[in-house]
Amino acid sequence: MFSGCCLGMIRKIRGLIDSFIDTGSAKSRCPLHPHPMMGFRVLCLVLASLCSHAYAQSLAARTCNEAKTCRECIILDPSCGWCTQRNFTDIQRCDTLPNLRMQGCSEVTTPESSSTVQEERPLSDAGTTDAVQIKPQRIRLQLRPGNPTTFRFAVRQAEDYPVDLYYVMDVSKSMEDDLQSLKSLGVELAEEMQNITENFHLGFGSFVDKVVMPYVSTVPEKLDSPCADCQPPYGFRNELPLTADTSQFNTVVNNLNISGNLDAPEGGMDALMQVTVCKDTIGWRDSARHLVILTTDSSFHFAMDGKLGGIVKPNDGQCYTMAPDQTYTMSKMLDYPSISQLNAAMKQNRVIPIFAVTEAQFGLYQALTHFIEGAQAAVLEADSSNIVEIVKSQYKAITSKVEVVDTAPENITVDYTAICKDGVPQPDTQVCEGLQLGDTVHFDVTVTASSCRDAPTSFTIRPIGFSEELIVDVDYLCSCDCEGSGVPNSTDCSGGSGTLECGACICNPGHYGRKCQCSSEDTNLKELEDQCKAGNSSIICSGRGSCVCGDCVCFVRPKPEEVVKGTYCECDNFSCDRHGGKLCGNNGNCVCDEASRKSKCQCDDGWSGPSCACSNETKTCMASNGEICNGYGDCVCESCVCHANSTYSGTKCEICTGCIRKCEANEECVECELAFRTGLTEEHCDRCPYEVSFVPEERDLPDPPSGTEHCIFHDDNGCSFTFTYEMENGTITMLYILEEKNCPEPREGINPLVVIIPIVVGILLIGLVLLILWRVLIYLWDQKEYNQFEMDKANAKWETGENPIYKPSTTVHKNPMYGK
Repeated sequence: MFSGCCLGMIRKIRGLIDSFIDTGSAKSRCPLHPHPMMGFRVLCLVLASLCSHAYAQSLAARTCNEAKTCRECIILDPSCGWCTQRNFTDIQRCDTLPNLRMQGCSEVTTPESSSTVQEERPLSDAGTTDAVQIKPQRIRLQLRPGNPTTFRFAVRQAEDYPVDLYYVMDVSKSMEDDLQSLKSLGVELAEEMQNITENFHLGFGSFVDKVVMPYVSTVPEKLDSPCADCQPPYGFRNELPLTADTSQFNTVVNNLNISGNLDAPEGGMDALMQVTVCKDTIGWRDSARHLVILTTDSSFHFAMDGKLGGIVKPNDGQCYTMAPDQTYTMSKMLDYPSISQLNAAMKQNRVIPIFAVTEAQFGLYQALTHFIEGAQAAVLEADSSNIVEIVKSQYKAITSKVEVVDTAPENITVDYTAICKDGVPQPDTQVCEGLQLGDTVHFDVTVTASSCRDAPTSFTIRPIGFSEELIVDVDYLCSCDCEGSGVPNSTDCSGGSGTLECGACICNPGHYGRKCQCSSEDTNLKELEDQCKAGNSSIICSGRGSCVCGDCVCFVRPKPEEVVKGTYCECDNFSCDRHGGKLCGNNGNCVCDEASRKSKCQCDDGWSGPSCACSNETKTCMASNGEICNGYGDCVCESCVCHANSTYSGTKCEICTGCIRKCEANEECVECELAFRTGLTEEHCDRCPYEVSFVPEERDLPDPPSGTEHCIFHDDNGCSFTFTYEMENGTITMLYILEEKNCPEPREGINPLVVIIPIVVGILLIGLVLLILWRVLIYLWDQKEYNQFEMDKANAKWETGENPIYKPSTTVHKNPMYGK
């Protein structure tokens, strides 16, 4: 409609915003001091948004017209609708809803995306039954491409929720002092975790590295004892599966000896992979929070490092840690896992790693947390003396935050709006922080499908680290309910020449046209062309379309937002009246008037006129007496048009030519009241019908209410009378008169000669003084000139040289050849 001008408006608005931002002072840019033009900026952004929306609507209309069936229509764009009305006359059944309504279609198919909750158990804490920490648990979505649907997802971290903590430790020689500390801190660690939750399982594992060169010395003596009092090296060993008997942890740790290897990086990634995927071996419970804490003072090997030891087979992410010795059996055959491989395994098994490493390695492992979902890192003291505090603080950090993720396929977009403890919606946010156990947060989840798929699909939404997940089943709305229920050989299709489906005819072979009224064997084209001419016009389809089987198919405009339509292509959405260069003044729609067969503006509520430029507001036409145009005119386009037969004029029809002002009309009444008090008879005041109130001083006069004025007039003696009046319903009800009239004081007579003689004498004296001054100046000037003449005469000197113009009477000529 008005999208063409909006494109330029958007660019100008953006330029204005940028210039205001650039020229703003430092103070105005400070978050504590909003920009002085912030209101204008917001207004510009709103206008730009509205224009962009209008452009999108126009473009959608152009897109909708490309569909030929109901299925194609609803897939093309979410704003498209298909008219299923049987007697619909417009050839374009697929269009935007406003356009279809304007064209008279009352039956429109336009499926909307929706959601249906299928399973919703209430949130609960852990107890005799498993805790419920998310709600709902299953939901089914009906998605139309491009049309989003939103539902609310609740998350609550249950109190006393089961926790499985698996401690995996680097037992290379450099960690000897850490192992000694852990032996003394094992009991305290178990006690602290039991304070957090009663349902707590603790396990323990250790790792060194792959037992191949160059990671470990393969000299037979070193394989048996790589260092003094050291056990043989190994890849990973499950020392203690997860158990509720935490006293076993101390027993295992106390019986553990240190080992050794050659290179600095260790096999921590191998250990983490086995801890993650060996669910039964480790003892992970389904309804528990899975935590694994890795302690080391070295970096780690990862994928492709195994080639140094001749190991080329990639890690397959399977479990190879099992009885009888609970040792990783494929350590020498499989390469180290990649970081992404480990992340995928931990996401699948809902394991959250905590890296407790020395300060020298903290930067490396902190960077690693960005690539593994939910991972945490902390600085470990040189002797691991702070391991208990690390476990407590990291567990608190994990439980104080809820972050949701999903496994949506590529053709589905999921957007989140977090509603955290403060209750304020935070768009495009998947995280709530600062929580405590028992707090409930919500996420408004908006799901949009970009395309259709042949079969239903599903995906999950879950909080990181939770064992529960929301299952989202998706059905695609890519067909119309009316499809498949067509009427073959319907009489609505030219006596059985096609199938009536979704209000439109699908023609049988050999027939075509909107109603299948044309046959490939028809030869009478003249009659068909006549059906494409409006009234007595001789122009086919108004010159803006082509005739196809008696129906006009309007031409496509170069600009996508411009659309030609109508039975004879007589209308469009761009040639209506404009105001200020804007179609319908931006206050209406350009529609087709069936009576005149022309495009005209259909104004929005509150606007009128051919270009919708006239506002129906009357505030600007309100006269001072509260009446519109003073009762003597009409309010047209927020301006008064005074009646032609009225004597009133002016912007609000308040100026009356030839009318007696109320001040003038009441002069006699006021003068009579004051004069009567000074001796006139009472009969002279009978003409004053109003109630009168006298005030002693002018400042006591009341301020004139709206529509009145202060009045002052003078009598024949030069005295002034001051009064005002009070009106009710246009009629004077009260006069307020100043008690005393203001008369000038009488003046004594002045002799004219006393004034004239001094003036004449003064003029003569001034003239005489000026004449004397002029004569003195002339004398001084002449004296100066004479003195200069005498000086020049005394200094004169006469030259005795020849007269420069004198010529002698004889001339001398010499013969140039003489003497040669």
